[in-house]
Amino acid sequence: MNYSKDMERCIAFIEAHIKEKITALDVAQELGYSRYHFCRVFSSCKGMSVTGYIRHRRLSLGAVEMLKGRKIIDIALDYGFETHNGFTKAFRKAFHYSPTQYMARMAGYKEAKNTFEIGGYMMKPIIIKKDAFKVAGYGIQTNIEGTNYTRDIASFWSYYEGENLESKMYEILNPPKHGEVGLCVPSSEKGNVTYLLGVIVEDFSKITEDMITVEVPEAQYAVFTTPPVDTSQDEEQKEFAEMIKATWKYIFEEWFKESGYGYDESKLDFEFYDERCHGRVDTVMEIYVPIKKL
Repeated sequence: MNYSKDMERCIAFIEAHIKEKITALDVAQELGYSRYHFCRVFSSCKGMSVTGYIRHRRLSLGAVEMLKGRKIIDIALDYGFETHNGFTKAFRKAFHYSPTQYMARMAGYKEAKNTFEIGGYMMKPIIIKKDAFKVAGYGIQTNIEGTNYTRDIASFWSYYEGENLESKMYEILNPPKHGEVGLCVPSSEKGNVTYLLGVIVEDFSKITEDMITVEVPEAQYAVFTTPPVDTSQDEEQKEFAEMIKATWKYIFEEWFKESGYGYDESKLDFEFYDERCHGRVDTVMEIYVPIKKL
């Protein structure tokens, strides 16, 4: 079976019926699979359950509708949520802030003449404390003093032309939740760092010899969400990569100066990518910066 093509058909079917009461069984029957086999294949390919994907997709599309000025109650009912409160709770659980907070964080997006001019409307970060967690994945080594060095992992990996390590990683590790973590890991050699693209795992029991593992310690973070860009027609996502670079630049050149916080060098910063990063009109990702009060 061509699972890649079948997943494309699956996503297309979900998109076409996203406002209807579709179930995993409906999608499985459309593809000619049993529900059991389809759910296993979908979870392996997408890193989440089909029900979870549909729910998260509805919330993501709801966010786009909010940017267009629609009322939350109308959006909630349109996407199968029975109440305003039900939509708000699900939205907060998925994106860590309420629809109202989301709109405040997106303030200025519509009026921005140039998405690369971040400073005037850059969103304020959320300050959180995050427990320690484990990451496993694949790495590419570079030198911090070299001309190719860049702090954002997305830009570096966008030029990688080897095998599809992302799919391989999900297939082998089968993480409990979809989402990639990007880390810059210092190596023992002076000036060298490894760009790690990995997933959060419960333990390292499934790793292979060619993988890298990192235990990220508990820390307090300033979490920045990059301003949204339209990547629906940009397969290489060049504008998205530039926005990530611009956000890192803003954090260190502008935000820290007025924040009352310092960078906690004893911890690790990282980038987080989920389904909000792929071919959308509102493509975003999150940057977690470890901080300490000055």
